[in-house]
Formats: sequence, structure tokens, C-alpha cells
Amino acid sequence: MPRPRRTPATAPRAPARHPLLGLPLLTPALLTRALLTSALLGIALLLAVPHPAAAAGEPWSAGPAAGGDGGGRGRPYFYLEGAPGAVLEDRIALTNPGARPLTVRLSGAGAVFRAPRVSVPPRTRAEVPFGVAVARNAAPGERSWALVAEAGGRAVRVPLHLRVKGPALAALAVEGVRADRAGVHYTLVNRGNTALAPRVAVRVDGIFGARLDRPAGAARPLAPGERAAGTLRWPGGAPTLDRVSVTVAATAPGAEPAEARATGAFVTWWWVAVGGALAAGLAGAGRFLLWPRLRARGGARESADGRDPVEVDVEADLEQGELTGAVK
Repeated sequence: MPRPRRTPATAPRAPARHPLLGLPLLTPALLTRALLTSALLGIALLLAVPHPAAAAGEPWSAGPAAGGDGGGRGRPYFYLEGAPGAVLEDRIALTNPGARPLTVRLSGAGAVFRAPRVSVPPRTRAEVPFGVAVARNAAPGERSWALVAEAGGRAVRVPLHLRVKGPALAALAVEGVRADRAGVHYTLVNRGNTALAPRVAVRVDGIFGARLDRPAGAARPLAPGERAAGTLRWPGGAPTLDRVSVTVAATAPGAEPAEARATGAFVTWWWVAVGGALAAGLAGAGRFLLWPRLRARGGARESADGRDPVEVDVEADLEQGELTGAVK
């Protein structure tokens, strides 16, 4: 039986080397192996290094939830719209990027949350439904406030805008008009359900003409139901001695013009004192000037009948008056 032939073992072939540098030449196989090794090392390093946001302690956040389908970007604020008596619903989203659970407390005027206290697990986003009931007697118009989320000594306010449906009413009034030494005072009132941008004109007339005439100027905006007091100072000082009539007129786009009037008197007491002193002085001077004539008249009658001048003067006049009906 013939023996099998043995094939002599061949030694492994050494890689080719660069003729000058003596370094192994990169064959396609070696190049592929090097690329795979580098990729694996890079992935390992990325997994070992923590994410920058997590390392920096990214804060938790609160805001309006996305649409019902979960798509779309987050809204910057809540916007609700409904008629009086309606109950409007929405959802607030709470995001906890940290490594520990987060307990968040929710509050907001007029808002009722399904869970006012929520525990959000680590690296989780939770959505909490809430509702806002529109009062049955609510006036149509815009209203704004905010929902508040609090956790870990930090509070986040999320704006909420509510529009109550109904016919818009713009109504402006002027009240409390008066004038004193500080100036002319008045109060603007928004009696409608829409915001107003009023303009105010003031005129003051005195006995000797106009004391103040300010053309219409812009006043601060008024929210529905808001009141704003204003004062216009006297240019050059308050009147000294005068009686004035004050007119304050206000206008606003969409509203009927409003106007109110008042009167006032200005008296400086030192002027009154000076006037009284002058009157007293004139009365004294008149008596001093007329007294010699009175004495002369009395002396003449005394020489005629020998009686007291004063008595003769009075009695004679009375008797003559009874007879003739006239007194000289």
C-alpha cells in the first residue's frame, strides 16, 4: 500500500517592507484592519465620555406640549379661545434631563391641573393635562397670565393668553376732574372689553382768558376695566386770584369721545388782607374828610334855634319828612 506524500510546511511569508525606511508596506488587508480598529476605539471613547449637557447639569424645563399627534415644535405660550361658560383644555410638558427623579408643583390662576404635584422620572418628559373655565359673565376680550412650575428652588413661568369670544366694545370715560394749586387732575376709565390707546386734551379758561391749553397728547394704554389717574401741572404756577373752568376731553380709536368739566376758584389770602386794609383806609379817610362839613352844618343849625346841633338835625329832618314825604 503506497504511503501518502507529505507536503513540506511553508514558513509564513514576511510582509513587504519599504526599501528605504524599512517599514512594512500597507496592503489592502492591513489598511482595512487599521480602519476597523480606529472606528472601534472611537466608539468606545464616545461611550466612555459623559454627554456635555448631562455633565453640565442641564436644567429641567416646562412649556406647552406639542400637538395632539406629538409632532411639531413646542409652542412658546398657551393660547386658549372660547365663549363665556366654556371649559378649555390643554397640556403642559415637563422635561427632566437629570439622573434623579424630579418633583414639580404646578399652579396658575383659574387653571385646574389633573395632577398639581408631579414626579418626573430621570431623562423623561411628562405631560400634565389642565383646564381653564371661562366665567359665564366674562366680558369678551383678551386676558393674559402665566402658569407656574416649581421644583428644586426654581420656578418657570409659562405665558397663557385667553380670548373670550363675543362682540367687542370700546368705551372710554373721563371722571374726577378738578383743579387745585398742584394742577389739573382727572381719571381715565376703560369701560369696554378691549384695550384702548387714549389721547387727552386739557383746557382751562379764567376770567381774563385761557389759563392753560394743552392739545391732545398720548396717554398710557388702558386694559379693559382699568383706571388711570393723570395730573397736568400749571405752566408758570397756579392762578393767584381767578375763577376757572376746566375741560378734559379724551379720545381713543373705536370709542366715542369722552369729556368732563369742572370749575374752581383761586384766592390768595394775602390779597384779601391787602384789599381789606385798603377798604378800611378809604373808609377812615372819607370820615376824616366829611367830618368838618358835618360839624359846620350842625353849628349853623345850633346858632339858628339854640338847640344841640345833632338833635336839631335829626328832629328837623324827621318832621319835614312826615309833612312832605321827603328827607333833604
